[in-house]
Parts: sequence; structure tokens; C-alpha cells
Amino acid sequence: MNIKPLSDRVLIEPTAAEEVTMAGIIIPDSAKEKPLKGKVIAVGTGTKDEEMVLKEGDTVLYGKYSGTEIEFEGTKYLMMRQSDVLAIVG
Repeated sequence: MNIKPLSDRVLIEPTAAEEVTMAGIIIPDSAKEKPLKGKVIAVGTGTKDEEMVLKEGDTVLYGKYSGTEIEFEGTKYLMMRQSDVLAIVG
């Protein structure tokens, strides 16, 4: 991975949104719920006020509108502050 988050930021790869069908109707990607779970790919070093608690490989839950979407080498990621992460799953 060539992306290194700075300070208290983390790079998350969201889990794939589940495709929901209703009576044969396929819901388009734009109408699917944004996933709220993902895997931490890279972490920053933290700040003097906030120690970095997350580590690479953690599965986390985050808010629906958290983070900034970025695409790197064909894969979509979310870059967000550690404080935007709600919980570690596991």
C-alpha cells in the first residue's frame, strides 16, 4: 500500500454493499445502503492529544456519512479521522 494516512487519520476498505432484490426488482447501486463496516488498511501515527488505537487489519463500524471517498488503483477506500470510527468489531 502506497497510501500513508497522516496524524489521526485511517484508511478503510468498506465491505461490499449487499444487493437487495424485491420481487425480481434489482436495486441500483445508487440506491443501496452505504456499508457501515470495513477493514482498516493503514493508520496514521496519532497526535499528541489523541493516541492511535486502531491498527491495520481491524474490522470497524463507522457512521453512514463518515470519511472521504478515494479511489486508488481501482479500489475504493474511505479516509477518515479515528474519532469518526464508532467501534472495533471482533
